[in-house]
Amino acid sequence: MKYSINYLSLNNKDLVVNETIFHNANGYIGIRNNFEEAYPSGYNTVRGSYINAFYDFAEMKQAENFYGLANEKQTMLNVADTQGVKLFLGDEQFNLWKGSIISAKRTLDMDCGFTERYIVWRSPMGKEVEIIIRRLTSFVRLPLFLIDYSVKALNFSDNLYFVSVHLGAVMNHANPDDPRLAAESARYIIPGKVHVEETASFITSSTSKSGLKLCTGVDHVIMSGGHFECNSFAEKESAWTEIKIGIKEGEKAGFCKYSVFTDSLRYADCEKSASEELAKAVATGPLEIYREQKEYLDKFWDNAFLKIEGNERLNMALNYNMYQLLQSAGKESKSSVGAKGLSGEGYEGHYFWDTEMYIEPFFNLTVPEISKNLVSFRYSILDEARKNARLLGHKQGALFSWRTIMGKESSGFFPAGSAQYHISGDIAWSIVSYYFASGDYGFIVEKGAEMIFEIARLWIDAGTWYKGQFCIHCVTGPDEYTCMVNNNYYTNLSAKFSLYWAVRFYSLLKDSGDIEALAERIKLCPEELEEFSRAEKAVYLPYDENQKLNPQDDSFLSKKKWDLSATPKEKFPLLLHYHPLHLYRYQVCKQADTVLAHFIFEDAQSEETIRNSFLYYEGITTHDSSLSACIFSIVASKLKLYEKAYKYFGNSAMLDLYDLHNNTKDGIHTANMGGAWMAIVYGFAGLRIKEDGISLAPWIPQKWESLCFRINYRGSRIQLKIEKSRVTIVLLNGAEKEIKVYGKPYTLKDRLEIPVNYSEPA
Repeated sequence: MKYSINYLSLNNKDLVVNETIFHNANGYIGIRNNFEEAYPSGYNTVRGSYINAFYDFAEMKQAENFYGLANEKQTMLNVADTQGVKLFLGDEQFNLWKGSIISAKRTLDMDCGFTERYIVWRSPMGKEVEIIIRRLTSFVRLPLFLIDYSVKALNFSDNLYFVSVHLGAVMNHANPDDPRLAAESARYIIPGKVHVEETASFITSSTSKSGLKLCTGVDHVIMSGGHFECNSFAEKESAWTEIKIGIKEGEKAGFCKYSVFTDSLRYADCEKSASEELAKAVATGPLEIYREQKEYLDKFWDNAFLKIEGNERLNMALNYNMYQLLQSAGKESKSSVGAKGLSGEGYEGHYFWDTEMYIEPFFNLTVPEISKNLVSFRYSILDEARKNARLLGHKQGALFSWRTIMGKESSGFFPAGSAQYHISGDIAWSIVSYYFASGDYGFIVEKGAEMIFEIARLWIDAGTWYKGQFCIHCVTGPDEYTCMVNNNYYTNLSAKFSLYWAVRFYSLLKDSGDIEALAERIKLCPEELEEFSRAEKAVYLPYDENQKLNPQDDSFLSKKKWDLSATPKEKFPLLLHYHPLHLYRYQVCKQADTVLAHFIFEDAQSEETIRNSFLYYEGITTHDSSLSACIFSIVASKLKLYEKAYKYFGNSAMLDLYDLHNNTKDGIHTANMGGAWMAIVYGFAGLRIKEDGISLAPWIPQKWESLCFRINYRGSRIQLKIEKSRVTIVLLNGAEKEIKVYGKPYTLKDRLEIPVNYSEPA
């Protein structure tokens, strides 16, 4: 599966977008796909290399520094630059802006896991050369970034000269006009020791404030049968290697540049580890590294298979999205998934609720061990969540920070940041969802139950009893155009869910004899469980009797409706053109809020109420967030509003690959990528996984011929193919499963064929 483009246009805008599109990452390291030889002076670029969860602290000034407001934030760092390679054909330097491009192509090979630039170039003096540059970040050897640089002389004989650069002095990208990026460019990485060992160079650096360390190692292996010279040099903050290779007409020559990144978060001695990882990679060689990468991806695609017949452009985009999710997700419990993955510096590498609500659902059903790592990351910062709860005045429980890397809050605007208490409910939902899909009871005993108990404690402390109902005041739901409200429907329902599962897990662990040690460690007593149960049954869920729908919060329906039809297109997104207080006084939603609750917690309301709510919020939601339309599509599918479901699905899956919002240059939209997959699997296929099992209600848009995908459910691999008239469900391997299709129970032993039911809305 390959995505290729010709890039004969060297337009600066296109180049920066393609830095994102073709970036290389493996969940630990991420490298933007900049030209090795760089761009001309004056061109804009975001030249970056990143390590997941590797951060420094940056000042975050508060105009009025009230108690508890964050005055510093974590930020993901641009670390050492090992991309640079300059090529000279004799005395002429390779430069795409000089001479002429005879042929050129840029390719992402998602089966083999590398990107490639293919160029046939004629120099100003007429030398013609074929250049193939492959780049790979290994899914098997996480610290490794490989550049495989090959040159073929087409019409000349001469010496090739390469200058391969290893830069320790780098800075983060900044844009004061974009709230998703840092406002000021800052230098966070301070190179210390720089040294050379034969053809290898090492740079050991420290962060300016966080106390973390990093070592990058670079080595070169020449791939040529002829004479060559290779020498490495070092200075205060950088190193470089000079390579000279004699080449004759028709011959190929080149080298492999091995870069490794090791940090003190994962390695006790990052310098020693860099040396060891580099030596192992060089000894392995490129052929074995390519083979390992292909084997890893063969397994991934076998589990994550998805194919749409009838729209190849969309099919490519969806598979691209799944590949990017794999590239973005942390592969151990020390990291998670940034809002931009490891493709750029948008949102400064922070983790949001995106991971739990939009990304983990994909991994739950394709690569559950990655989901386990992502949920385990939240457990690793549980103590910081406890501290955050105390900072915000709670005597007990855990309140996870809205945006963070290492656990502390990094949101400067608390009405749309710290006030989003629902993130703790989202994490509770992700724990339970992972358990439903995997059946991993051991994880609940080791980590999951403790998090749920602490989240339940938070809700007890955050809530208040009023006229026999349990209420939660002064919070912000997912809709960031409505902040600091009482009884946000989504938040209250997520609290109800958390409290229910605290009681349920306590019962499960007690029955299995696994509760005593945990209860003793966190001082959990039976009286607390009684309080959880009492509050869960009494959680107040706003409901309007006249319109038979759920108001977003207590005051929402009393506000004036925003006239979206009268708002000029250039005024969207609204947050960039209207003061927050102005937005807060209107019925206008940035994204799905109550509608999201009707998907995640669909059993809380009747289908009539869900329909009424959906139709109401449809008229006042801008979808200014890329996380919104996919949720409306899923709920429309549930309500059998097929045309609307397809409309909301729209082009969201193609957002990044085709740069539909003109902001892919800042990095991919990982949550939107997960949301597009959810809109297909949870929407068009109607998949639900709950405590009582798995169910489906499939349909496909009329413009498609078929939809086929695979999921892993509790150790069994299942393939679903939906055609116009029938759905075929195949048990590929694993134990037989009880399954419901259109509400009717079946036993899936081998294969089921069922007519597609395009029933009308109720």
